[in-house]
Amino acid sequence: MDWLADGFAELQLWLYESLVQPLVFGLGGGNLLEDAFDATGWLLVGLLQIAVMLLVFRALERWRPVEPLADRAAVRVDMIYTLIHRLGLFRLAMFFSIDPLWDWLAGELRMAGLPTWQLDAVWPGVSDIPWVSFGLYLLLFDFVNYWLHRAQHGLAWWWQLHALHHSQRQMTMWSDNRNHLLDSVLIDAAFVLLARLLGVGPGQFVALVALTQLLESLQHANVRLWFGPWLERVLVSPRFHRRHHSIGIGHESGGRGTLGGHNFAVLFPIWDILFGTADFALRWDPTGVRDQLAEEGGRDYGRGFWAQQWLGLKRLAGYRRMS
Repeated sequence: MDWLADGFAELQLWLYESLVQPLVFGLGGGNLLEDAFDATGWLLVGLLQIAVMLLVFRALERWRPVEPLADRAAVRVDMIYTLIHRLGLFRLAMFFSIDPLWDWLAGELRMAGLPTWQLDAVWPGVSDIPWVSFGLYLLLFDFVNYWLHRAQHGLAWWWQLHALHHSQRQMTMWSDNRNHLLDSVLIDAAFVLLARLLGVGPGQFVALVALTQLLESLQHANVRLWFGPWLERVLVSPRFHRRHHSIGIGHESGGRGTLGGHNFAVLFPIWDILFGTADFALRWDPTGVRDQLAEEGGRDYGRGFWAQQWLGLKRLAGYRRMS
């Protein structure tokens, strides 16, 4: 663990000194150097993730694809989402707009006497074993992620935004970040607040986000891959998550058009098993949202990035008018 952290720190310092620091100085942001160093960490994580995606996940997609890509333009739009989220552009926007609010809120909570709670302090000595400490936080974050994901599908107003993620008819390793930006703000804000309340260290938080994102990219990959009858119930596979994106399976429950779905777990299927939402059928059905189909009305979710964002806001506004 130490050698990994040290290696990452050296790479971060090199990238900061050779690229980010001169750029920040050139833009007149000398007062933001400390924040720029933190941002360099997110940039480096994103670059490493994209390298793994291109070298490993792309090879898997070529090895055993679920379906041929007939709409490469839609995939290129997903690549834009990935670059925005993984290279720190979205997090940079969050820093200037949302983070000051969380700083103020955290200060108010401390003033009110609400302390942070260290999960790894529940068992004495756990914090001295980095992998165990990290695993505890990963499990808790995944549990919260499961219920947030169910809320995205169960709350009608939230589904108007989250439906964009499900509207991709050709899933690839780039599809994970295909989200409405407001949807991403809500999810990211929830986890930043959770990390602050639990006292998760900055390094641990970056590692939690990086590992989760990388595995989510694999889950969305266009690869006919499952983990077998036992491991499939331990870690979310591309097959398990594709069921979540399957038309009429992943976004409906208890009848046609009823919000809900199956396979909400982000990393560990145990949550779906415990709460009755698991679907382990070994199938590779078409993906998308039912109302996209011509026979169901052919709803337009947008072809380009800005069209998708605008139509998401229109769906949300339309839902509120009907409520």
